[in-house]
Amino acid sequence: MRKKRLLWQLYPSYLLITLVSLLVATLYMSGELRSFYYDRAAADLKSRAWLLEERFAAEGVSGRTDRIDQLCIRLGEASATRITVVLPDGKVVGDSEESPAKMDNHADRPEIIDAMAGRSRPSVRFSYTLGKDMMYVAIPVRRGGRTISILRTSIPVTSIDRALGAIRLRMVAGGLVVALLAAGVSLFISRRITRPLERLKHGAEEFARGDFSHKLPAGNSLEIAALAETMNQMAAELDERLRTLLRQRNEREAILSGMVEGVLAVDSEQRLIGLNRAGALLLGVDAELVRGRSLPEVVRNAHLQKLVAKVLSDGVPIEEEIVLHGAQQRFMHVHGTVLRDVGPTGAEGAETGALVVLHDVTELRILENFRRDFAANVSHELRTPITSIKGFVETLLDGAMHNPKDAERFLRILATQTDRLNAIVEDLLTISSIEQDAQKAQLSLARGRIKDVLEAAVEICQSKIAEKGILIDLCCDEEVEADIEAALLEQAVVNLIDNAVKYSPDGQTVHIEATRTENEVLISVRDHGCGIGREHLPRLFERFYRVDKARSRKLGGTGLGLAIVKHIAQLHGGSATVESKLGAGSAFSVHLPAGSMKQ
Repeated sequence: MRKKRLLWQLYPSYLLITLVSLLVATLYMSGELRSFYYDRAAADLKSRAWLLEERFAAEGVSGRTDRIDQLCIRLGEASATRITVVLPDGKVVGDSEESPAKMDNHADRPEIIDAMAGRSRPSVRFSYTLGKDMMYVAIPVRRGGRTISILRTSIPVTSIDRALGAIRLRMVAGGLVVALLAAGVSLFISRRITRPLERLKHGAEEFARGDFSHKLPAGNSLEIAALAETMNQMAAELDERLRTLLRQRNEREAILSGMVEGVLAVDSEQRLIGLNRAGALLLGVDAELVRGRSLPEVVRNAHLQKLVAKVLSDGVPIEEEIVLHGAQQRFMHVHGTVLRDVGPTGAEGAETGALVVLHDVTELRILENFRRDFAANVSHELRTPITSIKGFVETLLDGAMHNPKDAERFLRILATQTDRLNAIVEDLLTISSIEQDAQKAQLSLARGRIKDVLEAAVEICQSKIAEKGILIDLCCDEEVEADIEAALLEQAVVNLIDNAVKYSPDGQTVHIEATRTENEVLISVRDHGCGIGREHLPRLFERFYRVDKARSRKLGGTGLGLAIVKHIAQLHGGSATVESKLGAGSAFSVHLPAGSMKQ
């Protein structure tokens, strides 16, 4: 149902009351005036009849009908009244308006009957003789104590009706004027009542929009002033409470947003009621879009769902470690606890849901695995040369040292294994030094030409290059520069060239190229060797990782060369990548930031 404004509820009511009052008053006054005029006319007719009664009593009625009729005509003209004389038997013997011979017997006329009974009451009816409404009053004419005739006076009521019509017209005109004035006054009063209420409504709308600084005017009415004051006080209290809630919410949001742990809250029906930024990133969802949706619908992890269900059912804190499967497997340490209402006094109330904190321990697990693998790899890599050295030393001690030929061969093997052990230790120390420099931010970079670094690296590897008859194709413009630590970058390039030479057939070409783009300097070393399978590419830069362990050891590799390249690239703010296919060679690249490179 459509609601109406208060103005259009009050104003029509006031106007209707005024119009009904005017109508009733007009009808009442009109009736009263009619009764008043009719009573005055009847009293006047009766007075005239009594004034004429003695005259007609003196005339008598025996044999003098003509004279009575003439007297009626003469007196009727003088008094502007119709005068009729009727005998007790109803016969008309005189009339000022009509010939008595033409008139009917009047014995049945109401006024005649009343007069014969000694009463004198007016009667208003239509006169068939004159053809109009008339008012009649009759009195008995007595002579000698008996009624000798009935004297009736009458006047037309049309004149009274015309006078009353004129008065009624003036009353209606006056009523319309009063109605118009009442309409204006009613509108004014209605507006005066509703205008403060409208101001209160507009003020309440400002409050609803959050503008609590708006003050409502008090107005002239005591009730409205009290209401306005109450609403202003309410607005001030709401403003203070909202400011407190907003401050608390901002503090809570700042704390939750700044947490590296993921925090999610669900109600008793496992619908998400809160999720911080870290939790959304860990779960791979949009915090705003999933709010209000059920946890099984948002998180497709049975272990986490069971944990939340258990917290809700048992009502006790739970700690577990789960695995989130996605684009990348992530290990989570999960702590779940019950959410409770807080009462007005600060006491804990009923259980309303569960709060879950997700701590990403993936890096920790990776580091643990890396440490374990590193320890195993180092032990394995060191065990081989140490075992070999120990074995040959024991062989020499058992008597082989007395055979010059065997002793020399064994000592050469011991020297080779010692060199290998020394290479492993040196590479480990190099990686450790690079990592320490990265942690302490002690690496000092300077603007340098890349071509100089590449040429120095080729020169260092020249003996191995010449031994296998490898051709070097070096392509680098003189203008290619970057912010580098020349010695470290040279070592990285030496490792790449050394690998390319080792795994290239004799007489092949190794391509060394350095190019620049808008954002980076790219150093690439490409060979035409046997290539590397796709499954090995993601792990090539791990420490001690070998594609073909037997071949790598045979060629003298420590398994740390590419790890050193990766760390040196990262120390320069760049990265190391590889592209390879079995039977089609490999291309190892170092990506360096271009910095303020000259154009």
